[in-house]
Amino acid sequence: MRGLIILLTLLGGCASAPKMSLPALRLAPAAFAGSVSLTQRLSVTPLPANSAVPKTLDALLEISPEQVQLAGFALGQRILTVSWDGQSLTSSRHALLPKEVDEQRVLRDVQLVYWPQAAIQAALPEGWTLSEEGNVRKLTLGQENAITIRYHATPHWAGKAELENTLEHYRLVIDSKETP
Repeated sequence: MRGLIILLTLLGGCASAPKMSLPALRLAPAAFAGSVSLTQRLSVTPLPANSAVPKTLDALLEISPEQVQLAGFALGQRILTVSWDGQSLTSSRHALLPKEVDEQRVLRDVQLVYWPQAAIQAALPEGWTLSEEGNVRKLTLGQENAITIRYHATPHWAGKAELENTLEHYRLVIDSKETP
């Protein structure tokens, strides 16, 4: 359980305070332009990752035009549920889940990884840019790179994706498989 708490703390972005803040994303589920149900293995490593051991968590992610739902599991026990319908973000949490785990950041990372580039760019504040070239996506403010996402499959949700958040100091590797 201790390893789980460390993993979720990292997912919550509680590392050192960044000098700039990443924009929150609250994109409509319909902007995903489809439906998908995924079984995932999430691995988080703090940056720099010199000798850090990744912490893992299993998740179920369902995206439909009406709603985004994410459930996180550790040792077979549900520890986090996040639901977003385009208007309201709701969650339920295990009592031992650190308060630093921020559901808004979880939603932001899901949308940065999976939503279409044009939908994200339209929602970004002035000065922020989301570029996509080949299988690499970069979120930048001016000339400063904040997040790099590398995809190892097409479509992007059908395999491995790596999100490196240099601003909040973590690397998230997502291994996904579509569920029927």
